[in-house]
Amino acid sequence: MLVSSLFAGEWADSAAFACCRLVEVAWPHGLLPGPAFDAPDRVLIGAIVKPSLGLSPSEVAETAALLAAGGADLVKDDELLGDPDWCPLEERVRAVAAAGVNYAVNVTGPVETLLARAERAVELGAGALMINAFAQGLDSLRALRAADFGVPIFAHRVGAALWVRQPRFGVAPAVVAELTRLCGADFVQVGSFTGTVYDSDADVRAQIAACHRPIGEARKSVAVIGGGVGPDNAAQQLESAGVQFGVMVLFGSAAYDGSRPKKELEIA
Repeated sequence: MLVSSLFAGEWADSAAFACCRLVEVAWPHGLLPGPAFDAPDRVLIGAIVKPSLGLSPSEVAETAALLAAGGADLVKDDELLGDPDWCPLEERVRAVAAAGVNYAVNVTGPVETLLARAERAVELGAGALMINAFAQGLDSLRALRAADFGVPIFAHRVGAALWVRQPRFGVAPAVVAELTRLCGADFVQVGSFTGTVYDSDADVRAQIAACHRPIGEARKSVAVIGGGVGPDNAAQQLESAGVQFGVMVLFGSAAYDGSRPKKELEIA
């Protein structure tokens, strides 16, 4: 109902408005649960299993193990990988957990089995849960948080761009980041300074602040800097962000260097 009234209400449908944007919200204390875990006072390294589609569970595990050996604190699924027949979620989690990797599995899928799917993933060894929060619906994020499965939640922002990309209409990215945090996300994506994604530098910094600023009793979220980020520009991302705590630099395809043997893959 919060989304229906405030973020995407009748004001967005009205022909009377050609310019209307939600730029700030004063959040009532205790309205939403916020993250379950405190953001660490350091920089984290994250990595995404690539290619996003086509790998078997054993291949996902092998790739995840290489990324972890290279220095990734957390290895996550791509947002496009759910529970396909050729790479079933349970088999995938079991294989990656056996490789000793801290793994965020994408539990996005049929809403009626969401919590059972998440619970099973944790039972099999998932170190975190990922949800396509804006595609699945933000209340799915709140529901995962309320279920208290004992692992962090990574909120993927796919779909959020439809709310925030128009500077004259919609919702400011920082407000969306705050809502994502308050719904229970321990990891909140904030774009990058690479120019690969739509966020301006000012918007990235505002989203990082939204993950960290005091809001009642809510814990801080880890601000995830990603989109065109790799070993060659990770330090510059942190310099541009101006913070050295409570952030993650998330490597996608740039973590895979084809010029070196696979066994020598490094993230540094």
